[in-house]
Amino acid sequence: MTSDRKAAIAAYKERKSIAGIFVIRSKASAEQWVGQAPDLEKIQNRIWFSLRQGSHTCRSLQAAWTTHGPENLTFEECERLEEEETSYIRDALLKERLKHWRTQLGAEAV
Repeated sequence: MTSDRKAAIAAYKERKSIAGIFVIRSKASAEQWVGQAPDLEKIQNRIWFSLRQGSHTCRSLQAAWTTHGPENLTFEECERLEEEETSYIRDALLKERLKHWRTQLGAEAV
């Protein structure tokens, strides 16, 4: 392994994850799904992977993917949370903000 690669791997491992709330929207049906994530930078890949496999747990989101295709879904961040000292506080705040955004957007949970 080259030293550049080792440095890149080390930098990746040391980066701070950003928790927050996201929304997935269907252009074709105007449906919306809101979710929470401990790391906003990784969650879209995880969701798109499960949708491609046909195994996402949210049936309506999976149906929108299957019916209209990935090009009709968009992923957006709603809110980034400040870094918290403990995961307990972060998780409680995520839960609270998820409820707020679901109500605000009239969206289903992911």
